[in-house]
Order: sequence, then structure tokens, then C-alpha cells
Amino acid sequence: MNYIKHLTAVFEVIDSDNRLTPFHISLYMTLFRCWNLNFFHNPVSISRDEMMKMAKIGSVNTYVKCLKELHSWNYIRYEPSYNRHKGSMVYLYTFDNSTDNASDMPVRPSINNIKYINNKTFKEGDTQAQNPEIEICDSEKNGENLEPDKDKKAKRKKVAPKKEKVFVAPNLDDALAFFKAEQYPEIEARKFFYHFEANGWKVGGKTPMKNWNAAAHNWMLNTSRYEPEPKQNAVKLNTRKDYGEPL
Repeated sequence: MNYIKHLTAVFEVIDSDNRLTPFHISLYMTLFRCWNLNFFHNPVSISRDEMMKMAKIGSVNTYVKCLKELHSWNYIRYEPSYNRHKGSMVYLYTFDNSTDNASDMPVRPSINNIKYINNKTFKEGDTQAQNPEIEICDSEKNGENLEPDKDKKAKRKKVAPKKEKVFVAPNLDDALAFFKAEQYPEIEARKFFYHFEANGWKVGGKTPMKNWNAAAHNWMLNTSRYEPEPKQNAVKLNTRKDYGEPL
């Protein structure tokens, strides 16, 4: 067996096999090292602890899972040992059948008669009816690209958020015209305008005004609130004092 050709063929298969994880690849390369040390003779006796250490796999479950999957995917043939004092046996297939002694070595079955479709296997000569689990989507046959619910989402009408009306402060002429139309005194229109013009058109001095027409009506209903408080009279003095009278 040609060492380089074998590894080259293995790497080509690994590159195209999306089922493999780094744990599968690391374990296979560890098994290949043991096979190499055994002068490529099958089977190879393996020890779980030694394999996990060399492959850098820390979980027993992961190790066993990868070993069984490499077997089911025809990378190796795994014969577990149920005797704790005897190691399990692994047969490695050659991926290079171009050498003279290729007939003496087990060739990977998938090279001869197994194909992969959608990560599922079937043998040559089998039809899709004989393998019901092999499903080829119509979209793949027709070259269609399925993008779920994109068309439905595009058809949905986008509801624009409601925009709040921008408040526009009136000028003095606007206030005078409005008060005149409502038959309010002109002096109140001026008071209303200059009061809110001075405080930046804020209700209560804090909240920005939204509707000055409503504020004008409210002004007339509460005119007493906006009237300046009268100054308290100073202390009344009796200026009509007769200084001729004795104290």
C-alpha cells in the first residue's frame, strides 16, 4: 500500500463528508498511526485509554460514538471486545487500490459499491423505491432555492408608525383672529399670546403645548388664574394727625 496515496485519498473523502467532526478525524488518524506501527497488517488491537489519550478525546461516550460511526460509515471495521483483559480489534480499509498488493488488503466498501446522497447510503443498482429513506427534494431537482416564508413576509403590508403632529406656535395675528372669531376680548388674546410666548408655549411652564386653540379656550375659562395677584396694601398710616393734641 502506498502511504501517501492512501492518506491523499482519505483526505479527499474527509473533505466531502459533512458528517465528520474533529473527533472522528482525530480518532481515525490515531487508528492509522497504530496501523502504521503494525506495518499495515489487520487487525489492530486497540486499548480504549490509549486511543483516547492519543486522539485527545476526554469523554468515553464521545470515543465510543465516534468509533461506531466510523465503522457504520465504512472508514473502519470495528469488532468490540467484551473481555476487559482483551483489546478490541479494528480493521482499516485501504483507500488506495492502485498498488500491486491491493487485492490482499481490505478495500473500503464505499469505493466499490456505495454512494452517498444527502448523507444517506445506498448500493449501486438500488432504486429509490427500494430505499424509501432516500429522499431527493423536488427543489434540488429543479434547482430551486427554498427560502422559507420570504414571499409571505414580503406580501405583508408594513404599517408605518403614526407620526405625532408637530406643534406650530401662533403669531399675534393668529391669536387675535381666533379670539375675535370666538368673540373673546381682544385684551385676552394679547394676554394669552404674550404669556405663552414668554414661557416657550408650555402648559404649566413644563409640558410642551400640543393644541393652542384648546389652550386659548382653557385660557378664557380660567382667566382668573392668569391674573397677577394684587399687591398687599402697605400698613395704613394715619396721615391726618393733629400734632396740636397732646399724646
